[in-house]
Amino acid sequence: MSESLGVAVLASGSGTNLQAIIDRLHVRTNGHVRVDAVIGSRPGIGALERAERHSIPAYTHPPGDDGGAWLLETLGSAGADLVVLAGWLKLIPASVVRSLRGRIINIHPALLPSFGGPGMYGRRVHEAVVESGARISGATVHFVDEIYDHGAIIAQWPVPVLAGDDADALASRVLAVEHRLLPAIVEAYAEGRYTLSPAGRVVWTGPWFPGDEFTMISRQTTD
Repeated sequence: MSESLGVAVLASGSGTNLQAIIDRLHVRTNGHVRVDAVIGSRPGIGALERAERHSIPAYTHPPGDDGGAWLLETLGSAGADLVVLAGWLKLIPASVVRSLRGRIINIHPALLPSFGGPGMYGRRVHEAVVESGARISGATVHFVDEIYDHGAIIAQWPVPVLAGDDADALASRVLAVEHRLLPAIVEAYAEGRYTLSPAGRVVWTGPWFPGDEFTMISRQTTD
């Protein structure tokens, strides 16, 4: 890993996870981790506005880029070492996944493989969790492959489903966890503490986190 990690963030909404990365890494690490580009799935979304406020180059993904040529060119021009999907609702084209395998991660607001897949995003996820009667939910960061919410799991942080929870109450607590988990996993990548092996497994070569503030479900493997 280079001394400085360039990150491109892809988002489809207000961009609060992007803001967490900006606040905890882009601003505070003296260039060790920097956000070099933000790509929005449509014009006018909050994530693009946040990028502009921080003088980060912002782009809108054009319709018709189903093959991913524009996306690959834009990510390459930005010099992105790591691509972070932070509330990105589109399926990443297979050509992009193949070119950047092991360099694209996604955060999902549940404990995958449960409550994932096409159409499972945002409030829909939390509604499904509450309606299922599950007693635990959480957030997952995973590598991206050609299938929605399917790639190798890097880390998970459980969040209890409390008696009387509705989707909004659960969503609020899970989002607070996302804002801590995602920057930590981006920083761990920058420091070379985990990789995706040729066999498609996540291999951790360093500690999860420098402190004990995180309660995690371990997915460590060795090859």
